[in-house]
Amino acid sequence: MARVVGVHGIGKQTLGEESLRRQWLPTLNDGLTRAGSADRLAEPDLKIGFYGDLFRPEGEFLAVGDPPYTAADLGEGLERDLLLAWWKAAADSDPGVVPPGVDTLVSTPRSVQAALRALSGSRFFAGVALRAMVFDLKQVSRYLTDPDLRARALARVVDRIGEDTQVVVAHSLGSVVAYEALCARPGHRVRALVTIGSPLGIENLILHRLQPAPLGLGGQLRGLWPGGDGLVWTNLADAGDVVALVKDLRPAFGDQVRCAVVHNGAQAHDATAYLTDKLCGQAIADGLA
Repeated sequence: MARVVGVHGIGKQTLGEESLRRQWLPTLNDGLTRAGSADRLAEPDLKIGFYGDLFRPEGEFLAVGDPPYTAADLGEGLERDLLLAWWKAAADSDPGVVPPGVDTLVSTPRSVQAALRALSGSRFFAGVALRAMVFDLKQVSRYLTDPDLRARALARVVDRIGEDTQVVVAHSLGSVVAYEALCARPGHRVRALVTIGSPLGIENLILHRLQPAPLGLGGQLRGLWPGGDGLVWTNLADAGDVVALVKDLRPAFGDQVRCAVVHNGAQAHDATAYLTDKLCGQAIADGLA
């Protein structure tokens, strides 16, 4: 089994285990270099918990790529609420994004269209096609609301975490999958959990839907700790990463979570930008030591 398990985020349905490992391996080593660590990962040291293909539609002749989604395909409830949360976060971090007004804060077809237009012009979603943006939203929604898909994705990641696994690095939606996988594997020997660009702390939309369910402590929801006392959890978020709406996970999971804000430039949510950061490299090096 590998010393490090990586868990990808949304929008990777057309890739696979090996292509993602080729992307992640050099950036993980770059992060270790920035941290001043002499440790280096070789190919056998890294495995990818890949679940993206579970979201990929079955192939059909004359159909290519993501389904041709439009704004009308975003369902009421979780999908629209998450879209509006992304819009508000993008407006907070990008002066070029018009913030939602009072009349657009409700989940109506008009507000959905306005949100998608605003996000398509933001730095964060620059170059992302509308149908791809809708598809990414639907991946988050499907994982949280489709029990069969959730179980299959979890099984993929749980299967990657073995007796030799020391570090789990998880990006975006993958941080939700990795967290639940560690909770589902009591007694695991993982020493470091590194979450990057994570939406885990978003109340109502994500936190309330986790499995196992968070505990209510004095009116505050508190997620279960995903390991033993020896597990060190580091959470990194870029200030402009709208997927990582909540940068500080301590209120949701306890003061022992080490939280930091990093600077990824124009690639606020990009996994490779996170992985090359010195703080990410140090968290991984500590887990490997």
